[in-house]
Amino acid sequence: MSCYFIVQVNCYDKHKRKVYDEYIQEVKPIIESYQGKYIIRSENILSIDHQWQPDRFIVIEFPDQKHLDQCFHSPEYLSISQKRENNVESHAIIVGGTDNENM
Repeated sequence: MSCYFIVQVNCYDKHKRKVYDEYIQEVKPIIESYQGKYIIRSENILSIDHQWQPDRFIVIEFPDQKHLDQCFHSPEYLSISQKRENNVESHAIIVGGTDNENM
């Protein structure tokens, strides 16, 4: 069953944003090498709830939870993850593809 990685990102510092932009470029081929497919990867956001104002929103579809876990625990990903962790605020969730199936 498909598995979705959903993340919102906020970057409050323009200098830190430069490092995060490097991460954006470096992470895409890693995601794709684990069969991840970007559904949404955008800063074009119109928030209806004014208390929730993400700068960036990402939805990535993986074939299953195993591929997602392998990707985000891979040496390739771990070598760049600090560029995200140290420079932006992000909140992520993992969602299964349908209500009647388990991840």
